[in-house]
Amino acid sequence: MSFLFSPASLGQVSLNNRIIVPPMCQYSATDGMPTAWHNAHYMNLALSGAALVIIEASAVTPVGRITYKDLGLWNDEQADALKKMLEDIRQFADARLGIQLAHAGRKASSDLPWLGGQSLAKEQPHGWQTVSASNLPFGHAHPPRELSQQEITETVQHFVDAAKRAEYAGFDVIEIHAAHGYLLHQFLSPLSNTRQDEYGGSFTHRSRLLIDVFREVREAISPNIAVGVRISATDWVDGGWNVPESIELSELLEELGCDYIHVSSGGLSEQQQIPISPNYQVPLAQAINEHTFMPVIAVGLITEPAQAEAIIATGQADFVSIGRGMLFDPRWPWHAATQLAEHIKVAPQYLRSAPHQFKQLFS
Repeated sequence: MSFLFSPASLGQVSLNNRIIVPPMCQYSATDGMPTAWHNAHYMNLALSGAALVIIEASAVTPVGRITYKDLGLWNDEQADALKKMLEDIRQFADARLGIQLAHAGRKASSDLPWLGGQSLAKEQPHGWQTVSASNLPFGHAHPPRELSQQEITETVQHFVDAAKRAEYAGFDVIEIHAAHGYLLHQFLSPLSNTRQDEYGGSFTHRSRLLIDVFREVREAISPNIAVGVRISATDWVDGGWNVPESIELSELLEELGCDYIHVSSGGLSEQQQIPISPNYQVPLAQAINEHTFMPVIAVGLITEPAQAEAIIATGQADFVSIGRGMLFDPRWPWHAATQLAEHIKVAPQYLRSAPHQFKQLFS
């Protein structure tokens, strides 16, 4: 059996292979509600053969949306709609389903990416006042307002409330988004956090909000639901958040019962210098994997089955996330199975698609 198609678990959630579809924003919601696009998109991905599909970053409060078309989980109506979507998907697909809970912080109030993605001022249509750890803007974006300590406490509760709604909706996995320059990452990095209180300064203080969010979410929901965290392991900027801090943070999260760490990078500063190439983030995942026992997910320009197989086989990570590659080829796991001569379960409606020489691999 190949390593990529071997079973494994995230906490109490069993997965039948090591292929994960990571959260990828679709910017197609209406007032935070999923639309027909989401129903079709996630059904398609759930039928891909990946063991886990994590639904896109879903805002825990309206001001935490990246754009006005972001998915949300700040009210019960949204939870009901997601519950119905999951029930429909599970009629036909056996993939596990997760959701990423997020707050964009100073990177909120942006236009849609295909319309330029520029920062929108609160006076503009679809714009609002952003918030962050400090009043430092992201690049040339409109400056955020620094959160008060009371607002920080309220933000923790927003994450907890959203997690409870995610449990009600029936998700198997909840991922807390602390990567890519969004709010929790903004607190972690000294480049965006210049606070002088217990939420700024030292590593312990800058990590406090994420630790509080994780602890409160973990305590609020069933132990049968896996709770993990996505981080940017480095800002790729001198003086910013770095790999040693990511290792220390991961060790702290593991002690608190974190079920996995999803390792990405960057997104906090326009000054970042990212050496993009195949597997460019895998060494970051490997560095964390060498210091923790909890599962580590690698992501970033992992596009070929043999490449993914090697990552798992050599112990660099326990799982791989296939993002853009899965959008380009929503049957990526099927093709990986044929290349690695592995069995894969396929919806019976699609069994006839198996090439003759690979029919024995599909069931």
